[in-house]
Amino acid sequence: MSFKKISLAAALVLVALTASACSISTSGSGGTGGGTNSSLFLSTDAGNTWRSVADVPMTSGKIASIADVNVKTMSLDPQDSMAVYLATYDRGLYYTYNVTKGWTAVTGLPTTTINDVKVDPKDKCTIYAAIANRLYRSTDCTRTWTQIYFDNNTEVNISAIAIDHYNTGNIYIGTSRGEVIKSINAGAGWRTIQRLDEGVARLLISPLDSRLVFVATEKNKIFSFISNTNTNAARTADINSNFVVDDWTDLNVVLKDFELGNSFKDIIISPKDGYIFLATEKLILRSPDNGITWENIKLIQPDKEAVINAIAVNPQDSKTIYYVTNTTFFKSSDGGATWGTKNLPTPRAGRELLVDFNNPNNIYLGTVKLK
Repeated sequence: MSFKKISLAAALVLVALTASACSISTSGSGGTGGGTNSSLFLSTDAGNTWRSVADVPMTSGKIASIADVNVKTMSLDPQDSMAVYLATYDRGLYYTYNVTKGWTAVTGLPTTTINDVKVDPKDKCTIYAAIANRLYRSTDCTRTWTQIYFDNNTEVNISAIAIDHYNTGNIYIGTSRGEVIKSINAGAGWRTIQRLDEGVARLLISPLDSRLVFVATEKNKIFSFISNTNTNAARTADINSNFVVDDWTDLNVVLKDFELGNSFKDIIISPKDGYIFLATEKLILRSPDNGITWENIKLIQPDKEAVINAIAVNPQDSKTIYYVTNTTFFKSSDGGATWGTKNLPTPRAGRELLVDFNNPNNIYLGTVKLK
């Protein structure tokens, strides 16, 4: 079946999955169709076909499954795009070094909701995971974990993690209470560098300049600041210089012209050209200049009918944009001028999209069970 293009252009031709496992091809312009009831899918042809990838090999030789988990978020190892970390609701953390060979459960962490997970950009065996009011770190590829941050208020969540790709000793975390907190020594010590009036939903460091940090709140407030990246924990004579925040910018001054609503979904920066993509429940906006100006990417549905759950952008071509709703996968190859649509390969709702930075034809789809 074809990938339906919403334009007069010829329909895109599907490319069959080359993997030996059975693939699922979905069609049409959206709906609540059937498909496989699975938490995780992989497409190796940029979203044309999908197959479930939820196996968990057991030491006994049998195959278990995590097809029933609800996906919270996914992260790639910045040094190895085959290494994927899966954060779930209520079921803990999983990882794979090759998704076609299955997932491995992380046994050293509580089997609960993982709010965020990130891998050190320079050390693939150092992983950070946020759970409730705590931050954990593993330095031995998930074998053991150490708690490196704790908030004394058990109702506060560590909601976001970001790691400086230039100096990986610089770690940033965001809280549901509204703090942006920084460590300059990989979690040995922390200092609050900014306090906001609402919870932090995402922290994002520019892939083109690690000094430039973006903060997104739970209600679509967007800020940016310049942070010192040349930090040195031994610089006790001038310790404050390690935590300096310059050019704190409230980007909502320019975003007020758009009806963002109060439901933040995602923010992405293209490593190719630095374009920023901001997704709310109803809109996708794009900025070419670090948030100084924004444009509304036109969607097929009216804004009031769009229900965006996740977005993704081809890391090698920011004109290729994807987003997913409860029922439908959308793709644009021309920067949002036209869109193609396909039914999801599952009756579950699309929750997360992740694109392989080495092979952008590989896309991961994470889902949650519809209530």
